[in-house]
Amino acid sequence: MTLIFAPLRGIGRTTLAAFAAIGRIAIFAASAVSHILRPPFYPKEFVQAIFHIGYFSLPVVGMTALFTGGALALQIYSGGARFSAETVVPSIVAIGMVRELGPVLGGLMVAARVASSIAAEVGTMKVTEQIDALVTLSTHPMKYLTAPRVLAATLAVPVLVAVGDSIGIFGGYLVGVNRLGFNPATYLKNTRDFLEVWDIVSGLWKGAAFGFIVAVTGCYYGMNSGRGAQGVGRATKAAVVAASVLILATNYILTEVFFSA
Repeated sequence: MTLIFAPLRGIGRTTLAAFAAIGRIAIFAASAVSHILRPPFYPKEFVQAIFHIGYFSLPVVGMTALFTGGALALQIYSGGARFSAETVVPSIVAIGMVRELGPVLGGLMVAARVASSIAAEVGTMKVTEQIDALVTLSTHPMKYLTAPRVLAATLAVPVLVAVGDSIGIFGGYLVGVNRLGFNPATYLKNTRDFLEVWDIVSGLWKGAAFGFIVAVTGCYYGMNSGRGAQGVGRATKAAVVAASVLILATNYILTEVFFSA
């Protein structure tokens, strides 16, 4: 009997640990939001976070979106050719980028770059007792370290998503016109006619949610990192994994809310 129930106990422990971790992150996120809404505020930290999270993430998000839009155009054309539906390429590229691929890939790229950076930075501050020094100086670590980063990511990532959507659609346009033989004016007309405002707005809401997740997970694992270089390394890895999984799960939930019949 022990051998039979041993795998079930392992699954149960893993499931309970996952729910416990989600609960701790949720409590941490609620605390971060409460600190965002209450003074004192640190505008200098906020501006630095905006540049670090938003501006310096533009190259990786832009390149990812450009090649994704081009590859999407090729795939849709290849699949549509089986049903004589090649003309749907412009509309499907546009809708696919703004609804799903733009927000999700942008969020994952930001998670890989920013969540790891925040976790490493905050974790190093904890290891070197800089966070204890903040407390000694009567500065709340959540106020000074977490709140500006969470607010900056929540505001910056939707902008990155909007830029990535535009570049991704442009990538599809380049491939469609130069590789697949579409008429430029017709391609742009089909893109404009089939793309609705809610498609764009829903993607921006997803970007805001993903930015919030990235900053919260980075700060949470940084604040709770172990001692030494190994502890910081584990916190960095855990932050990226947790942010990526939560982004994909949240994407499904938001898609269900926004577009369910």
